[in-house]
Amino acid sequence: MSLLSFERKYRVRGGTLVGGDLFDYWMGPFYVGFFGVTTVIFASLGTALIFYGAALQGEFNPWLIDIQPPPIEYGLGFAPIKEGGLWQWITICAIGAFCSWALREVEICRKLGIGFHIPFAFSFAIFAYVSLVVIRPVMMGAWGHGFPYGIFTHLDWVSNTGYAYGNFHYNPAHMIAITFFFTTTLALALHGSLILSAANPRKGHTMKTPDHEDTFFRDFIGYSIGPLGIHRLGLFLALNAGFWSAVCIVISGPFWELTWQEWWMPWADIFDPNYEHRDQWP
Repeated sequence: MSLLSFERKYRVRGGTLVGGDLFDYWMGPFYVGFFGVTTVIFASLGTALIFYGAALQGEFNPWLIDIQPPPIEYGLGFAPIKEGGLWQWITICAIGAFCSWALREVEICRKLGIGFHIPFAFSFAIFAYVSLVVIRPVMMGAWGHGFPYGIFTHLDWVSNTGYAYGNFHYNPAHMIAITFFFTTTLALALHGSLILSAANPRKGHTMKTPDHEDTFFRDFIGYSIGPLGIHRLGLFLALNAGFWSAVCIVISGPFWELTWQEWWMPWADIFDPNYEHRDQWP
């Protein structure tokens, strides 16, 4: 079945959340919908504001653009455009664009009659972003605790925030997040390589079936989770990676202000009452 005939099969009316038939149309192969329109509006405005910030700095090198949040003194209030207000409006546009895109995915799922797994998964990415620029700053009492918009400055912020708590690798939620990130890549590597090896046999051999794939993993690790199971596992691993990465930054500051090494000291006393650094407990 050609791609165009496949699209025509599913270009049916309905499924829209807002606007009804008014926004129920396509532009080329892309479904629009009300939230497709709001996504374009928010994304275009946010991008224009970033270029405006670059113009104010006189810096158009994408690596060096730096749009900082308001100074800590402004707290949770609105700041002047040139003193962090630009960052606030860009953040509003970004959240609007991300949420609009997720709702557009909901409309597409309703139109196709499928589950909402895709917008549900994307919502975890939105949560990770919002936790950095809204949840944590609000809990700490100032927008200035959000990260700046800029490639190098963003990386500097991540590094400085990590060092502010000693060694961030001792953050327990960070440990969990990294474990899920690496396990996700392992699962994707195993799954992707298996599919390619089954679909691209040696010359003269026929393409293999899922039975061959299951047999390989039963021989390799003693168990095969199956074609559907591996996708469920991949979704579970990926969502947990994003979720715990958000948790690791949210608890740093609002709930824990010391170095993360000190979080482990009481545990050292549990297993070794004579631990030499017990006097440094938080």
